[in-house]
Amino acid sequence: MAEEKVDEINYIVRLIGKDLDGTKNISEGLRGLKGISHRVGEIIAKKFCKNENVAHKTKLGELTTEQVKKLEEIIAAPQANGVPIWALNRRKDYDTGEDKHLTMNDLDFQLRNDFGRLAEIKSYRGLRHMWGLTVRGQKTRGTHRGKSGAVGVSKKDNKKK
Repeated sequence: MAEEKVDEINYIVRLIGKDLDGTKNISEGLRGLKGISHRVGEIIAKKFCKNENVAHKTKLGELTTEQVKKLEEIIAAPQANGVPIWALNRRKDYDTGEDKHLTMNDLDFQLRNDFGRLAEIKSYRGLRHMWGLTVRGQKTRGTHRGKSGAVGVSKKDNKKK
């Protein structure tokens, strides 16, 4: 009998502190990381595949641990690995003036700091963020009611209970 070669695949791949689906190809799998959209995921996947001589349709779970580490390096420093500046999500940072690409907890932390700074200087945007209201001019009479309790008339049956 001829032995069939079974491709081993990791169904869960740990990348930058998050478990990703190993059955998806590289660009689709990267979308599971906060801060990486479909376009940035595609750009990073193309750069990785070109550097590592891997097929573009390779599944994330088929990568070796060394290749996963190289992929993490590209995500951590995309500008140094040839990702264009316009694809970064933090261009001309307020504090440092650098172009960066933040992911996961770093992105959350930076957004929280930005909103805190806006609230501290009492800008309109900062106050609206602080109060949990809409920021960009949307009307609030009929929408955006999910942030607080229910609005409406309570029935008499509910009052008795």
